[in-house]
Amino acid sequence: MKALVSESLICALALGMAFVASLNAQTPLPDTARYGPFPTYYKEIIMQWLNTQLIDPDSARIEWNGEPKPSDMNKGSEAVSGYLVNFTVNARNRFGSYTGKQKHSVLIRNGQVIKSKGFGY
Repeated sequence: MKALVSESLICALALGMAFVASLNAQTPLPDTARYGPFPTYYKEIIMQWLNTQLIDPDSARIEWNGEPKPSDMNKGSEAVSGYLVNFTVNARNRFGSYTGKQKHSVLIRNGQVIKSKGFGY
């Protein structure tokens, strides 16, 4: 009986390890040489950057639209790579009124915002 339990346990462990290995094989990691390191603290990076972009950054209401994804964007005639983060912002303007939710995206590389979309003012 003990041998049967041991064999079942060994078989279950082997199957579990094979499953984990197959997950790793199916989900390749992004090329850090191309995109830079994953921005673990992307919300803080973006909040610091928004402090320089918004009239009233303390009023900002942000909705995050997913995790950062490896991406390429054009910066003039040059292509740049990093992690793209999409979000919406509702913040006060010069007159003290909320502008309504506006879609924005930023490209982060090496802990800095290097490109943005949706900030046309």
